[in-house]
Amino acid sequence: MNLHLGLTPIISLLAGILILVVPRMLNYIVAIYLIAIGLIGLVGAGPMHLG
Repeated sequence: MNLHLGLTPIISLLAGILILVVPRMLNYIVAIYLIAIGLIGLVGAGPMHLG
């Protein structure tokens, strides 16, 4: 069985959970999220293949 996961949905999920758990860190979490998504877009990281 192959599992195909994209990196951006995983980062989005983690950022959302962190915002719910630690709302005071919202500015930092959003900034790190945007930087990570921008770097992934520039590097062109495709989906990870696990399995």
